[in-house]
Amino acid sequence: MPTPSPFPLPSGPDAPVLMELTGPDDAPALRADAVRNRARLLEAASRFVAEHGVDCLTMEAVAKSAGVGKGTVFRRFGDRTGLLMALLDHSEQEFQAGFLSGPPPLGPGAPALDRLHAFGRATLREAASRLELYLAAQPDGARRYSNPPYQVRLTHLTMLVRQVAPDGDAELLSQALMASLDPALIHHCLRRRAMPLERLEAGWSDLVDRCARAV
Repeated sequence: MPTPSPFPLPSGPDAPVLMELTGPDDAPALRADAVRNRARLLEAASRFVAEHGVDCLTMEAVAKSAGVGKGTVFRRFGDRTGLLMALLDHSEQEFQAGFLSGPPPLGPGAPALDRLHAFGRATLREAASRLELYLAAQPDGARRYSNPPYQVRLTHLTMLVRQVAPDGDAELLSQALMASLDPALIHHCLRRRAMPLERLEAGWSDLVDRCARAV
């Protein structure tokens, strides 16, 4: 899996740090081989998902597709959730780079309120484009709010909320806003309630504006 081009990151006490969903290998001497093996396993997993769907993805299936032992896949990714998170790794890094250091209004250079609007719309579009994978990779309740990509997004959102509503409880407001961008809720609205994505984007903007006015 190729690595996105590096972006300069914003500075300051509230600035989030670009995080990968999956950690680097511990042994530098083995890094080249580890990266190649990891890429081969992810290629096999991506091919399997494209052919059979996310629901059928198992560690055993990836091992068989890649021609390696099951233990190799477990050592590389830990469990099925770790494997699914790794599949999202590259797109997540690109998405993070967009709101951390990309062009405005999603990136720096636009007013905080405009960036809040853009962040929600971009998050909704990103989730909708890979919805099944996001749902399958979603950590369990104990890890859902502590996993690195959630923390990066929350930190960024909190920074913007502090600027838009300096008198409000930025942490709780940000958690509430993040809840409206949960992949399970997006799936329910898009698939169960047959709401168009444009309606969700408009709803996000309305919610942000109401929070900004209320505080």
